[in-house]
Amino acid sequence: MPAKSTKQRITEAALQLFEENGFHAVTVDKIVKESNTSKGGFYHNFKSKDELLYTIHDSFITYVIDKAAEAHASYHTPAEKLYETVRSFVKMFEVYRAHVTVFYQESLYLSPDYFDSIKKKRDVYKDMMFSVVKEGKERGEFRDELPVPITSMAIFGMINWTYKWYKADGQYSVKEIADIYADLIMQSLLTEQARKEPAYQRFFLRTNRVM
Repeated sequence: MPAKSTKQRITEAALQLFEENGFHAVTVDKIVKESNTSKGGFYHNFKSKDELLYTIHDSFITYVIDKAAEAHASYHTPAEKLYETVRSFVKMFEVYRAHVTVFYQESLYLSPDYFDSIKKKRDVYKDMMFSVVKEGKERGEFRDELPVPITSMAIFGMINWTYKWYKADGQYSVKEIADIYADLIMQSLLTEQARKEPAYQRFFLRTNRVM
């Protein structure tokens, strides 16, 4: 396994320190000590502690946007796009749970420019979710009585909260959790006719699939 770069070591140390102590309680000196690097190494990779916090936030938001875009480009029906988007969103926690935790704890400390940049990316992801739910309703795959904004925000709320309780060594793997969430969401949104589509049976859990 290749050695971690200085930037990786700094980011991992900062994630742990920010999560445990909060952004303001952590100094650059503490990050440098925890990561076994140097101040020169820190400032070579980050202009400031603010930029490091921004990078932490940006990494997981960029990841979920890229995965959603990949789902939208790879599948033709709204149901398939939503299913794959939901699963990729949940599986993000396997790598980025600490990033999400720090985001919700410390995002208010982002400088205005960094905050605006993150907000724009979050809006992109929100618009992608709104558009696929709207498309699903227009094409008769999703229940017409479900409002687009409430449905979309309910999906976000359900998945976002995972950072509070997900543990890598817990009873369920992140893939199993992704399958459970996808089943709950697709069962709720699909019309009765769409649920019977043979191609969509892969969306649903089988009795012996998850214990």
